Amino acid sequence: MQGERTVYIVDDDEGIRDGLSLLLESVGHCCRVYASAVDFLLDYDQEKSGCLVLDIRMPRMNGLELQEKLNALGPPVLPIIFITGHGDIPMAVEAMRRGALDFIRKPFREQELLDRINEALDADTGNRARLETRRQLQHKLDSLSEREREVFERVADGSMNKAIAIDLGISERTVEVHRAQVMKKLEVRTLAQLVRAKIELDGVAAEH
Repeated sequence: MQGERTVYIVDDDEGIRDGLSLLLESVGHCCRVYASAVDFLLDYDQEKSGCLVLDIRMPRMNGLELQEKLNALGPPVLPIIFITGHGDIPMAVEAMRRGALDFIRKPFREQELLDRINEALDADTGNRARLETRRQLQHKLDSLSEREREVFERVADGSMNKAIAIDLGISERTVEVHRAQVMKKLEVRTLAQLVRAKIELDGVAAEH
């Protein structure tokens, strides 16, 4: 099995579920199959890495509705590959607008699907690594005092110590002390790393 990454298959067609699971297991993937979106949601663990191969048309809850529910939970969201019929292209396009990784039309070539699944698994691994990096960075930011955060914001935006001192009504020496504490708490050594931390945190804020 390829690590702990799981390919989740959600399709109301038993033949497709069985065929896909056999194909994936034959190349070493761990997979779980569900006959409905509702069954998948009942078993869903957001912290488990993988990807979702999802039929777009199903009774009770269709693929788009499941995608909407997963998006509402917030990151990390499993990369989704939709399986679509000829008449489902408008729905597939809408799914892509909502963040789906890809869609494949029936009938599809096995190797094409396997390639997309490998891309999806790698995308999920990368997304989770970036999310963890951001969580750690946010934790470090939360350890800053209010004054240290004010200095951090200004240093990362390119302000010089003298300008920061005037802006905050403190001495340059005090700015230097706060700046040193900021770099220690954020575990950065250079101004460039400090700027990158600010850019990363701004990206988190923009997503919310």
